[in-house]
Amino acid sequence: MPEPLLVRDVDGYPITPETVLAAYRQRCFPMAESRGGPIAWYRPNRRAIITWDRFAIPRSLAKVLRREPYRLTVDRAFPAVIAACAERSQTWISHDVEALYGALHRLGHAHSVEAWDGEERLVGGLYGLAIGSCFCGESMFHRADDAAKACVVHLVSLLRQAGFRLLDCQQQTPHMERFGAYEVSDREYARLFNACDGSLAWPASSAGGIAGG
Repeated sequence: MPEPLLVRDVDGYPITPETVLAAYRQRCFPMAESRGGPIAWYRPNRRAIITWDRFAIPRSLAKVLRREPYRLTVDRAFPAVIAACAERSQTWISHDVEALYGALHRLGHAHSVEAWDGEERLVGGLYGLAIGSCFCGESMFHRADDAAKACVVHLVSLLRQAGFRLLDCQQQTPHMERFGAYEVSDREYARLFNACDGSLAWPASSAGGIAGG
């Protein structure tokens, strides 16, 4: 059997995958200040979200995706995706965060979308946490033009088909704003999140697709 996780937050309290799920239900999420730093908890006053009525694919990106540049998969390479997301000079994905989300993936709560080039190299991806009918996006990376963006488009398509209602982007960025992300207050986010109750089946692992499909 695998060794139990021995993770503690900045105040010394133990963190388990169940702790992380409980924190999300209170609108909090874990972050560290460096790869080796301790975990702290955050609940922003304003939250960036995408709802399907406002989702948009930028015209220039839609043109690229029609050429079907990447093969897209779901949950094919979760460990590689989160490791790639952490490969930055400054990152909030500490080793402890990586271990916790890896455990959440094995429990069926955390998921990834991957982009592969014609030589079957992993060139982009994203990961996040599914809670009820809300998907909480965590991070993304790219090693080829528009690979991460293709994953976002594919993710939203999967979420809509599966009956999800909300994509939580956490913090607004110009990148996500182009897809129609907008900010709401913590109070409004609580209302929307609380409406995302129930349990939905996640698309089968190894499901494939084309970004422009």
